[in-house]
Amino acid sequence: CEHCPQVKDFSLFFDRSKQLYQKKKELLSGLDLTIVTPSQWLADMVGSSFLKSYPVKVINNGIDLSVFRPTESDFRTKFGISPEKKVLLGVAFDWGTRKGLDVFQKLAERLDRDTYQIVLVGIDKDLEKKVSSHIVCISRTQNQQELATIYSSADLFINPTREDTFPTVNIEALACGTPVVTFKTGGSAEIIDKTCGVVVDVGNIDRLIEKIQYFCFDSPFSKQDCLNRGKRYDQND
Repeated sequence: CEHCPQVKDFSLFFDRSKQLYQKKKELLSGLDLTIVTPSQWLADMVGSSFLKSYPVKVINNGIDLSVFRPTESDFRTKFGISPEKKVLLGVAFDWGTRKGLDVFQKLAERLDRDTYQIVLVGIDKDLEKKVSSHIVCISRTQNQQELATIYSSADLFINPTREDTFPTVNIEALACGTPVVTFKTGGSAEIIDKTCGVVVDVGNIDRLIEKIQYFCFDSPFSKQDCLNRGKRYDQND
């Protein structure tokens, strides 16, 4: 571990990744330890690290299904979205290339604006100035109940994440009856099966658009199938 490509995230001047790696290895060796990961992908990553001698247990992230459920609202009216338009939703709270903001920018350029409306939650005012004017930006929601109404109003949830362990936004969308399209990243793909969504290779915009068009108009996924998948991640189980 050296010449770290993310050095700016943890150091102002020097790349100390090699020294930090060695220090962590020393501190985490010889312990009475069981490692718990939220996804099988991360468990597999542990198996290729210096922690591979420890037992690993996968416990998926869960959500509150009493909050994230199909919820009626006036969301479309509030934001002036025509009932005929297909709402493509993205939710994140640290938007950037890592979360796929550039992907939504490309979708806004290429998709028919009379047919589709992109809605992004978690865009602050400064970032909104850089986002396509054809995207509806919501800086934040008042509470989880409001977020559930937005998930419920969407026709498709899109998660073009490039780094993730087991994103709860996928689960929240499913629990509200909304199918998911995600990039094949980390544990994100594990949440989806053939009954509720599809996985696309990272960065394949053409394939992503193809799936968006197919899912929005051929409706291969039922709301009930999405709800059934979401129930697997009840935080109370």
